[in-house]
Amino acid sequence: MRTIAKFLLRNRGFMAFMLCMVVFRSAVADWNVVPTGSMQPTIRIGDRILVDKLAYDVRLPLTHVSLYRLADPQRGDIVVLDSPAADERLVKRVIGLPGDEVAMRANVLYINGQAASYTTSGYEGIHDDLRDPAHYATERYGALHHAIRLSNRHPSPPSNFGPTKVPPGQYLLLGDDRDNSMDSRYLGFFARNEIVGRAHRVIVSLDPQHHYLPRGNRFGTALR
Repeated sequence: MRTIAKFLLRNRGFMAFMLCMVVFRSAVADWNVVPTGSMQPTIRIGDRILVDKLAYDVRLPLTHVSLYRLADPQRGDIVVLDSPAADERLVKRVIGLPGDEVAMRANVLYINGQAASYTTSGYEGIHDDLRDPAHYATERYGALHHAIRLSNRHPSPPSNFGPTKVPPGQYLLLGDDRDNSMDSRYLGFFARNEIVGRAHRVIVSLDPQHHYLPRGNRFGTALR
């Protein structure tokens, strides 16, 4: 016991620093590695994204317990969530708010009976286009304004769904790579308390197709 006490005393500064880091990453801000392409082209495979964990709630560190609600997720927000349904951490975009009626017809989004508009996007192609050719469009609905990726050959079965009404306290989330995303079309609605923060920008990006070399043009890219 005396040896342990000496060790703790000798390393108290380092241990205090590590404790502060754990609390900071748990309740204030963190970074997440994105290993899949469900949010392409907005978020690329290999991006490390900055997550603001104070965007919506002040939480008890290391828990999902909200001590104080700061705001609610808005349509278009890119959120990070711990999903029991998926059994993993997800990064998706908020599409349907509580009370909204959402539908999709041939990958055209309808919210409360009004269709989103689409314009061709000149977004630079990605590596996945080699095996699954795709085209890019800008999706607009009110303040919602972002790029999506649509497969030319393999539209996903849930490119048609609904209409479905989002229950109170729940959100409908979709990936920007509409034909390659496990989202609310497969997993159902997501509860607000599963959402742990909002993704703001890319910190650094490593390209798995080029020996994980940094993508210089991705550093600090804002996510919208």
